[in-house]
Amino acid sequence: MSDGSRFNASVGDDMHCLYRDHSQWLSSWIRRRLGDRERAADITQDTFVRLISSALTRIPQEPRSYLATVAKRLMIDQLRRRQVEQTYLQYLANEPEAQACSPEHRLIIVETLMQLDAMLDGLGSNVRQAFFWVQLDGLSYAEVATRLNVSVSSVTKYMAKATERCLFFELDSQA
Repeated sequence: MSDGSRFNASVGDDMHCLYRDHSQWLSSWIRRRLGDRERAADITQDTFVRLISSALTRIPQEPRSYLATVAKRLMIDQLRRRQVEQTYLQYLANEPEAQACSPEHRLIIVETLMQLDAMLDGLGSNVRQAFFWVQLDGLSYAEVATRLNVSVSSVTKYMAKATERCLFFELDSQA
């Protein structure tokens, strides 16, 4: 057996032990926060999948703290996804001639909105709102400036900042 395969077997054994020793605790910890057994089970599994698929080469010194951090991030991602999906569904409901779309098409739209949300994460609310109004609703910079109670030059700066963030996000994901 080569050193590489021994190492991989060792990491696999460690992961198995980590799952055996902490999955029940993590599931209970998540269930207390969400109040939903099924969502807790899903997030528990997603936490371990994320852990296994990461470049982690050894078990952390404080596994429960590490697992809780990963699980919190997954819960936040799930909440963010639900908010984006609800906003999109509300938008469709308010459209005068909302056309029904297939579940596959709806999933593509929600995934695209999630990518946009991730790209714009960390930017100010005015920047995000300006970007969405211009790109999704087709508003002019002047209309956005009026809605945000800022100058048109501020909207121009917001759009430049958001566009730059999207460009760098896209370049990072291709690397």
